[in-house]
Amino acid sequence: MLITGIFRVEIFISLNLAPLGPREHKVSPYILVVLCKSFSSISLPTTRSIFWLNTQFISFRLDLIIFTSANPKAIFNQIVFTCNDIKPDAIKIGMLHSSKIIISVINALNKIKVPKIILDPVMVAKGGTRLIDNKAINVLKNKLIKKASLVTPNIPEAEVLTKTKINNTADMIYAANILIDCGAKNALVKGGHLKSKIATDVFVNKNEIKIFKHNKISTKNTHGTGCTLSSAIATYFSCGKTLKKSCELGIKYVNSAIGSNLKYGRGNGPINHLSSIIINKKFR
Repeated sequence: MLITGIFRVEIFISLNLAPLGPREHKVSPYILVVLCKSFSSISLPTTRSIFWLNTQFISFRLDLIIFTSANPKAIFNQIVFTCNDIKPDAIKIGMLHSSKIIISVINALNKIKVPKIILDPVMVAKGGTRLIDNKAINVLKNKLIKKASLVTPNIPEAEVLTKTKINNTADMIYAANILIDCGAKNALVKGGHLKSKIATDVFVNKNEIKIFKHNKISTKNTHGTGCTLSSAIATYFSCGKTLKKSCELGIKYVNSAIGSNLKYGRGNGPINHLSSIIINKKFR
């Protein structure tokens, strides 16, 4: 599978290399190349916004495209140029920090015509720093969301997009249905922010509601969970799994990565993306 991701404005493109799909219990999809290659796929990242951060805070953000300043036309050209060479099977979209960049991505999507699109509407960093402005949020909500096969907001993001307060599973379902009314084909509202011993994620479309439940792992080291989950879903989806099954497998993978985190840093450390990798003996 070829996944393309728009990272920090990422188009994370996924190309299917495994006709039978990923090896569900022996693979590990990471937001970058490690994730995709573990899933028998290739990633073609498209970078548009870069910020520096450690486990404690974000110190600076600068818009870049490779080594030059980002601009909407350059972003459009990068996406189209990449996809002209290798046609992606799925696209994962992450943080798009400005309305102009979002419009550029929409134009590129219209050009390359890839039907499987996972939209992770990244808006707030783990430490609470706001990453995109209100104009960008409005364009994302009113235009980009209609392009997505699945939108994957966490509770703070779902509250911003739907202008509702979420306190429980029923509120999550209500917010997901608002996103469907906005044009999303499917919505996965992630419930990790709720204060509960059980973590609940809600998958909703016009025909069904599926609730995923699992024990919440007590740790502050959850940096990267949202980006990793949407990338894992896109990877499985590009391999031919159904969208609901892709969500189920992606959630299982992320839970494993959280449970085996390596406790790096003094703040919100990263999850362990290699938790399910089986290393060949000759490399040990």
